[in-house]
Amino acid sequence: MGERTTRRPGPRASLFPLTGPLRFLLLSSFLIPLGSFMVLPFMSVFLHERLGMGLGTVGVVLAAASLVQFSGGIVGGALADRIGLRRTMVWALVVRTAGFAGFLAALRWPPLAIWALVLTCCGAALYLPANKAYLVHGVEDERRPAFLSAGNAALNAGMAVGPLIAGPFVLSSPGWLFAAVTALFLAVTAGHARLPGSDGADSGGHTASRGTASPGLLAGLALLPFAANALAFYLYFHFQHFLAVYAVERASGAFYSMVLLLCFTLVIVVQPLASGLIRRMPYALALAVGFTGLAAGMAVLAAGTRAALLAGGALITLGDIVLFLKNDLEALRRSRRSDAVVFGQQRLASGLGACASGVLGGQLYGFGERAGHTGWFWLLAAAQCLLLPPLLLTVRHRTARRPVPDDNHEGALTRDDTDGRIPGR
Repeated sequence: MGERTTRRPGPRASLFPLTGPLRFLLLSSFLIPLGSFMVLPFMSVFLHERLGMGLGTVGVVLAAASLVQFSGGIVGGALADRIGLRRTMVWALVVRTAGFAGFLAALRWPPLAIWALVLTCCGAALYLPANKAYLVHGVEDERRPAFLSAGNAALNAGMAVGPLIAGPFVLSSPGWLFAAVTALFLAVTAGHARLPGSDGADSGGHTASRGTASPGLLAGLALLPFAANALAFYLYFHFQHFLAVYAVERASGAFYSMVLLLCFTLVIVVQPLASGLIRRMPYALALAVGFTGLAAGMAVLAAGTRAALLAGGALITLGDIVLFLKNDLEALRRSRRSDAVVFGQQRLASGLGACASGVLGGQLYGFGERAGHTGWFWLLAAAQCLLLPPLLLTVRHRTARRPVPDDNHEGALTRDDTDGRIPGR
């Protein structure tokens, strides 16, 4: 135990030794978003232009799908806690593979496209909590940020490459595209079925509750990381939802793609390098740094120039690198539930925040557009980044010193409680 304070391993050293199953899981963390983002970013275009759906209907479908994909993670975490991480990942991939096969069938019967989209989103909701929990199962606390960052880097790399590959084919040859993605998911599913399972990993890392009644989905919720994650996604998705229309008006679609590529690259490169620093950073400082980065980026975007789009996107991405990783780590530290359940609860917070951003942000952007000053939308978003986070301090003061009774898993742990935490929990 004393060695922890003498030398802190770098991000590369923290990942090794890396077993074959973990190498496959990291590869899958690239291949799954690669296949998904060969299709999903073009859904609005495909549903509207290829299948003839009205834009109003398309908007409702995509909003509902996003809510399912994020918030459904809490169900995925609970399922992994009950049937195991490996089984949950396999079933999630089966559902998602069926969804992409449904897109292929929708070319002949268009109404299937909606159900196919719902299936792919349900599969994503079930998969991610189990994937993250399997990735960090049995890993010491100080090495967990490196593993989570490596998974995030692989995911963002797949998200960046997928649209570049599929762009020329999504409207001209969608049948071949859907068939290729379905085949890719079949191969990844077969690989997951061969992953080893152990008593800990295949039970979601939560063996203490066997033979007892299952706790509720929100039992043991780490309140402050949950609220901070919801707020972070609410503010970040102002950028995610509305940058496209803002940037295309002032630059071009190609330049917007360049901004996204910069953001993906920053996550891929910076987060693994900074993961150890983010882990050691006090939580209050991490929240201040992250939300300040979001505020600065939103304010810069208001200028509307090409340089401002690049700089604003970079600042926002650096802020979300700190916030998203630190919130997950803090939720794991504060909760005694299994890793899969904790990640599922955090996904629920993400979905609530993203949904609120779409509803409220859309109204604000529409107001700015009608007034002829969309730059004010970003300034208002920046003001929210500075004014809303202090409200989290009320949650922090209520939970930071709350004792944790032996028969109650709720509340916050002290800073040193993670040293005694069971690996894989």
